[in-house]
Amino acid sequence: MTRASVLTLAALAAISGVANAQAVAPGNLVVSRTVYAGNAGTVAVGQALPGGGKAIADGSFPDVFKNETPDAAFGVTAPIFLDQLTTSGARVGTIAIDPTQLSTSFSSKSELGLNISQDGKSVTFMGYVSPINQLDVSNSNTSAIVDPTNPVRTSTQRGIGTVNLATGALTVTGINAYSGNNGRNAILAGGNYYTVGNAGNSGKGPSGTVLSQLSDDTGLQMIAAGSSGNTTVVGKAYGTFGSTTGYQHGFSTVTTGAAADKTGKDDNFRGETLFNNTLYVTKGSGSNGVNTVYQVGAAGQLPTAATAASTTITPLAGFPTSGTATHPFGLWFADATTLFVADEGDGQAKGTPGKDTSNAGLDEYRFIGGKWNETAVFQKGLLDQAGYSEGLPWTVNTDGLRNLTGEVNADGSFTLFATTSTVSNEATHDQGADPNELVSITIGAGSTPDDTSFTVLETAGYGERLGGVALAPVPEPANVALLFAGLGLLGFCARRQRG
Repeated sequence: MTRASVLTLAALAAISGVANAQAVAPGNLVVSRTVYAGNAGTVAVGQALPGGGKAIADGSFPDVFKNETPDAAFGVTAPIFLDQLTTSGARVGTIAIDPTQLSTSFSSKSELGLNISQDGKSVTFMGYVSPINQLDVSNSNTSAIVDPTNPVRTSTQRGIGTVNLATGALTVTGINAYSGNNGRNAILAGGNYYTVGNAGNSGKGPSGTVLSQLSDDTGLQMIAAGSSGNTTVVGKAYGTFGSTTGYQHGFSTVTTGAAADKTGKDDNFRGETLFNNTLYVTKGSGSNGVNTVYQVGAAGQLPTAATAASTTITPLAGFPTSGTATHPFGLWFADATTLFVADEGDGQAKGTPGKDTSNAGLDEYRFIGGKWNETAVFQKGLLDQAGYSEGLPWTVNTDGLRNLTGEVNADGSFTLFATTSTVSNEATHDQGADPNELVSITIGAGSTPDDTSFTVLETAGYGERLGGVALAPVPEPANVALLFAGLGLLGFCARRQRG
């Protein structure tokens, strides 16, 4: 074989490798999904539930989630799937997460947010180091922080799942954060995982010391990649350890001139994103703190183990600095002056007196005059959808959006992809168990809320729930150039061989 032939085969092999190596193809969507895996025997009517009370329904879906009535902490661990979809919504593959390594809680609606790592090589999410079909794991303690007033007495590690986009391989990092509650999002950047979530399970009368321990366990946490166990809380401490009010990390209402809130509840974060080497988080639930969008630390600087304790977490200029009227969840920066925020809605059933839909859906902000200004709220094709059931004995309606990602198109427009939040006309079950949707919308320079509509790409089936959405990165121009260089080498070798 000639040297040219060898080079030709090498070039072909290199090009084939680029084309075929990816478990998730560049430019495709990754959508997290969970499926209820229980059966009638998972719960028995009359059995004592971990979070209190006795079961009023067996383990059959969907009535099993009516057990939220006697047990506010009720949930059942379930398997996780990462679906690969084209941007038009066609499913082209699924990565099943090993349920012996990591599970999620059906029907915890704030779980399974997805984020692409800073290096673009993996996607991350949060779960539980627990088998499936276990009860109330999402409100269990962790081994590091045990709240003696938590009615759920079991202890379970939370887990960060990392899936390699090229190979589909799973790595699980067990952590002891978010005792009594759940982790919602994780991002791998700068050699660290940054996670957001909440801690505490509304124990009756926990002491100030326990509340403060939970405050150290909540909000934004970090841990070095390759480590496991205890995490480091990110955020400057406010208030006094041991007090039932005011002891917070990162943000405290006292910084805005308001009264001190219940310890540990001002930093109940849910959404998280990374833009220009800066972390941003959101708070959109709970009766304490401020529901708004926050910047973590100084622009362009990720927290480190050395700076975690001095990092401030501050509302973005122009966003609310008081109140809990809005419900921000996911967020996506189109560029340095354009930000989209997913608002979950108020969770009230359609037609409820006083229901507020003013911000529910997709909120667009522009950075003008030194602050962020809300310029539009997109709801068409979302809140005005007809109700649906997917086999349920009640009607489900879209209430807003949860997790969010997007891409910039060649013509300068933006296409955004989001998972929806839901409400229904049946009030005795946990509505987080209802099927939601994956939607998309394209917004250009001249788009208005009246002429721009969402498209439904996928609806979760009976006993399914969609969690987060991420977009597998397209190779950088340098990598594309390398690919074409390989093609050029192939052509050169062919010409040399003919000569």
